[in-house]
Amino acid sequence: MSSMEERDACTEAVAAAMVRIRRRQTRGALAGESRVPPAVFRVLDAVSSLEDATVGALAPALGVDQPRASRLVAQAVSEGWLERVADQHDGRRAVLRPTALGDRILSEAHRRRATATAAAMADWTERERAEFTRLLSRFVDAMDAAEATPPGS
Repeated sequence: MSSMEERDACTEAVAAAMVRIRRRQTRGALAGESRVPPAVFRVLDAVSSLEDATVGALAPALGVDQPRASRLVAQAVSEGWLERVADQHDGRRAVLRPTALGDRILSEAHRRRATATAAAMADWTERERAEFTRLLSRFVDAMDAAEATPPGS
């Protein structure tokens, strides 16, 4: 097998593994039994990681358009998982925050995620875990950089 064929095979294997991970998350395997639809759970998760969580900031973080983000936020607010709070710097602007229930759902999901990750690597050596961490972080950073760079730049 040539170097190019090997590289293409590796690229395909990584892409296939990413699809499997995404499917697990879409099925709610990491969200737990909270009865939060996967798309709305992604909203909760994104809000908890954004410093300035507004619908405008949430849409690109989720990879959806603003109307879709607005509908997902409205669903999360109506279910009591998120709340809109007036921005302290601009009272006309609403910032999104998880409610106490939303925080519990996120905490449970993060615990489940950590447990599932630890179980998947339970028989790995410390060196293997460190190398995987390094490479996965490098991979995600490169994906983020590629997404942030306009085509043809």
